[in-house]
Amino acid sequence: MTVRRRRLYWSSAALSIVMVGGLAPAAHANGTPGNTTTPPADESPKGDANGRTLLSSVSQSRIRLTYPDGRTGSGSMEDLTSVDPNWEPPVCWYEPVFTPEQLKSAVADLKKNGGLGAVNAHEFWTSGIFVDHYEEGEEQDNFDVNSSQNTMAKGYKDYNVGKDGMFWRSVVRKGHEHDTKAWDCGRVMFWQDAGTIPDDEHAPTPETLAAYAYDQIDVPKTEVELKPRTKSTVNLPTWVWLDKGTFKEVKVRAELPGTGLWAETTAKPIALHLEPGTADAETFPASGDCEINADGSIGTPYTKGKADETPPCGIRYLRASNGEPYQLKASITWEISWEGNGGAQGDLPDGTFETTQDMEVQEIQSINR
Repeated sequence: MTVRRRRLYWSSAALSIVMVGGLAPAAHANGTPGNTTTPPADESPKGDANGRTLLSSVSQSRIRLTYPDGRTGSGSMEDLTSVDPNWEPPVCWYEPVFTPEQLKSAVADLKKNGGLGAVNAHEFWTSGIFVDHYEEGEEQDNFDVNSSQNTMAKGYKDYNVGKDGMFWRSVVRKGHEHDTKAWDCGRVMFWQDAGTIPDDEHAPTPETLAAYAYDQIDVPKTEVELKPRTKSTVNLPTWVWLDKGTFKEVKVRAELPGTGLWAETTAKPIALHLEPGTADAETFPASGDCEINADGSIGTPYTKGKADETPPCGIRYLRASNGEPYQLKASITWEISWEGNGGAQGDLPDGTFETTQDMEVQEIQSINR
């Protein structure tokens, strides 16, 4: 059999211009507290602005997101930052992209309109090569970036029409299209029988979905309660607290349709850390770490008559700010856990979210509260 060598495009600049899609964008839930809703399922490949499926973005994943705790992912919400600077969700993985009929239709569209379509995150084929490989059954080179060697990808007859399964292809985490790690998922778009997962180190797992969900977690952007608020007095404590229910667990569920794979990632607030913004201050406790109370609150609200008491969570400033407010930093630590299909479960690195508030400190030695 004669093997026609294809034209390869390895330029990272090309990645943002012409990339195979066939993928529905991730769906965010829309709902009210206590409800979980998702848009109607649509298994059809999504294309570019003209509906051309072989030209849509390689970073469009079919993973669906829902929020079991009722959050919508909108409003005053912010991303978490992992406390482990060396941890990140996978940069690339494989997903089912086309049924035989969908791929056949997409190639016909490419033949009609011209252009190139990607068979992984960094390789682009003309319609003729798609026909050779997926319709005529010709083998094609498959460059393995890990071993820097060429292998031969087995061809298919008539796009495997009549068979039960889908063609899978690499997907790159959004924002990492130019990351060299995206080249690790270098297999040419390949066939996988229905109900099976590829035997590949970059095949999706429950933990892959858990990490993907972690990357989508948003937490409330809320300032801590202070007494006195924004203006303190030298040598008198400032009480810090968060009311019960201000911070609750945040859950994000990720599912990959057609695979049976799912994971639900939970972020649970466990501690508040205070940094006064100056060395001339004391924190309570001394570590600056205020634990979450059993009822979900943090610290104790100030009440009249407690001006001279030591707060369970707070700060005492020892020097006036002299017109330049101290920058009080309050960071919440969120404990991250997950569970998935087949009884899989585990932990991911804690996440943090930090807010900064201006604190003016005056030199008055007593205050009427």
